[in-house]
Amino acid sequence: MTEHTVKAFDEDIGELRGLIAEMGGLAEQAIARAIDALAKHDLDAARRVIEGDKRIDGIEEEVERLAIRLIALRAPMADDLREVVAALKIATVVERIGDYAKNIAKRVPAIEDHGRIEPLSLLPAMARMAGEMVHDVLDAFAARDAEKAIRVSDSDRQVDDFYNAIFRVLVTYMMENPKSIGQVAHLLFVAKNLERIGDHATNVAEMVHYAATGERMAERERGGSPAVTL
Repeated sequence: MTEHTVKAFDEDIGELRGLIAEMGGLAEQAIARAIDALAKHDLDAARRVIEGDKRIDGIEEEVERLAIRLIALRAPMADDLREVVAALKIATVVERIGDYAKNIAKRVPAIEDHGRIEPLSLLPAMARMAGEMVHDVLDAFAARDAEKAIRVSDSDRQVDDFYNAIFRVLVTYMMENPKSIGQVAHLLFVAKNLERIGDHATNVAEMVHYAATGERMAERERGGSPAVTL
């Protein structure tokens, strides 16, 4: 490639990384704000999370257009091609993470008596952990840091353990408080969404590792979670 073409390609890659970072930041904020809205039973805040998901969707479309243009016009090879393809896949996963945050926000109006459900206090810590995974894995993508991607993948076990603990607490609470079953079922849904966010962050970590090294991440043990259909 000529010097001009290389410069243009580098600028496009920089724009692509910037869009992924913006998406990730919005998704991370959406997780935190959805859980905060849940804890405070703040319907207006929940609505803003739901409406804000449109911006995440819009950025995903921008990433797709830019990635396709890069592949078609710049014909990237090897490392560069892996990064472009990884960005395209990561954008899809981050969009899904945004959807999980939106789904949590949609539960806020349904949990009317949340002040009397003590296990609700466990969810913010799990949400922080899942949000940190999203933040860290996108930092790893920006830095092409395969080792950091591995650490993010490893931390998914902690999110799974958190989910298992919350699942047991909530089921016990329902057994002891039968009138709370409807409300607690919504909280189980929220916990499951947070667990899935951790899973998706792990999927991104695998993509980051491959983009950075050209090698698949070694298969890692993952903590199982109780089957629950919500």
